[in-house]
Amino acid sequence: MRKGLHKTAKEPRAWQRMLSGRRLDLLDPSPMDIEIEDIAHGLARVARWNGQTIGEHAFSVAQHSVVVEEICAHIQPDLEPRWRLAALLHDASEYVIGDMISPFKAALGYDYKLFEERLEHAIHTRFGLPAKAPLSVRKLIKRADRACAFFEATQLAGFGYDESVEFFDPPPEGYDLHIEPLSAAQAQLRYVQRYQVLSEAAGFSVGPAAFDTE
Repeated sequence: MRKGLHKTAKEPRAWQRMLSGRRLDLLDPSPMDIEIEDIAHGLARVARWNGQTIGEHAFSVAQHSVVVEEICAHIQPDLEPRWRLAALLHDASEYVIGDMISPFKAALGYDYKLFEERLEHAIHTRFGLPAKAPLSVRKLIKRADRACAFFEATQLAGFGYDESVEFFDPPPEGYDLHIEPLSAAQAQLRYVQRYQVLSEAAGFSVGPAAFDTE
């Protein structure tokens, strides 16, 4: 290379191409580049507990999300459909960033949390929800999330009962769950079906499937 000439490094790619054809900018996500089919496809292939669970299939984030929505409705039967939809979507950002275990999230610190929040806000906006749900709803979803984690820990991840209660709290009274991890295809289908039911119940229009637009 001649003196005075400098090779300019390319900017690192900050977007991901989805199967729908969308290109999602990870640093500045646009709601217009988010499709429920992409979310369902991704979450159905993201394993809870980093895959360290028993059974033929991993317990996917998609299946986990459907259960969390169900637990929210058990705890608060009069919960509005839009907040049940928020419960279904509570881990939707993981279709892009994966399911990181809580200790690793804490180690990554504030920057990771900000990154995750930007994605969550874009996802909520895309599906007609406020960018940030009310505090009472977020607390309810967190409680249901921990309850689901209790069942996962004791039935799939090798935790004892007392240890699970210590880390995740006992499940809500009157609710029991027997987990059968679904295949990725089954989990994906169930997630999309539940989204369609809740979206319609909340009064949001359900557009055509992203994969059918070409």
